[in-house]
Amino acid sequence: MIFELKKFEIKDLPTNIIWAVSILTVIGLLVLKSISQHHIGTILGNPFSKQILFMVPAIISTIIIIFIPKYIIHKYAYLIYVFGIIIVLLPFLGKSHAGTYRWLDIGLPFALQPSEFAKIFTTIALARYLSDHNLKMKLVTSTIFPIIMVLIPTVIVLKQPDLGTAIVMIVPVLPMLYWAGARPFYLFLFLAPLFSMLTAFHTIAFTIWAIILGLTIFIARPKLLLSLLLFFGNIFIGLLSPILWNSLSAYQQNRVLTFINPDKDPLGAAYQIIQSKTAIGSGGLFGKGWGAGTQTHLNFLPVQESDFILSVIGEELGFITISIVLLVFGYFISQIMKKSYLSNDRFSSLALVGFATILLSHVFVNTAMTVGLIPVKGLPLPFISAGGSFLISSYFMLGLILNLSINYSD
Repeated sequence: MIFELKKFEIKDLPTNIIWAVSILTVIGLLVLKSISQHHIGTILGNPFSKQILFMVPAIISTIIIIFIPKYIIHKYAYLIYVFGIIIVLLPFLGKSHAGTYRWLDIGLPFALQPSEFAKIFTTIALARYLSDHNLKMKLVTSTIFPIIMVLIPTVIVLKQPDLGTAIVMIVPVLPMLYWAGARPFYLFLFLAPLFSMLTAFHTIAFTIWAIILGLTIFIARPKLLLSLLLFFGNIFIGLLSPILWNSLSAYQQNRVLTFINPDKDPLGAAYQIIQSKTAIGSGGLFGKGWGAGTQTHLNFLPVQESDFILSVIGEELGFITISIVLLVFGYFISQIMKKSYLSNDRFSSLALVGFATILLSHVFVNTAMTVGLIPVKGLPLPFISAGGSFLISSYFMLGLILNLSINYSD
């Protein structure tokens, strides 16, 4: 991987990406200011003041990363990856927080969530591996090591437990493998076990899936031994689904069951979804007005400053503002993909695809869970939701996006 050196100039930065993030940040601060009207206490107890406080290191991290040469990021990608694994292991050495090991006490008034940074570090390492092994991606064995690379930190995060972050951490591997030139059939095989598990709870669905799996393998025509292994391996995984289901913790099972039937536990597991949908529905097209949301200010809406901040936007500012937020996110992510397509080096291109996938995952999951389309995962909305570690990591990723978007050989 060769990077041409060129003196960095501010005019090289993609201003459209900066403007998109600025709009999202301002909207987030306006909503957090509304939420914070009735908060009394320290700065860290006030969502708006806390967000303003964390904006300082967040923006500083962006500026610093912009000026780091690309070849340095590429050269130390694997070392960064190892560092990411170490920091997600460190919380296990300390005390648990609410029965989880997601947070790292760094001696300040707040704790750090290492997994937010580990997903970025993993994407950087994956981009280096795929860019360095581009010519070998047509082989099925070439997809094994990248998947293992991603699975190692993902499994650790699952053990914390943090299902939402684990999902976001593993999602970029498929788009990045595809972007690197891996055969779509190999990516299908990667997803096949998931479909085997999901359909195994319904006999007809599992039968239909087995037929689709068999036809796909027949059309792709891999070697006989591999074909048999893939087919019967997936069938076996499907039959193990009841055991895997029983291995989930009670709250994880409850979230899935509540998603299927929200009326099952309206005052318990379904409470968040019901209150979120009520808030968004009551806002209508234009909302009740800034600071006038009853679900928000009477504290019916849970985790309103983070996971369900989109519900606050819907209640107070209306569906029109939600649409604007989603359009800005769509434009922001599409511009990252455009920069990836136009990039003159594969490392930058692949990393940008990974970052775009991470952002899209957050936006999709957060939006879908607030309206009850998927189970509650606890994923905040980038640049809008409150949260120290998440805000800093989002701006950290923004710095990498801006850095890798610049074509130094122009």
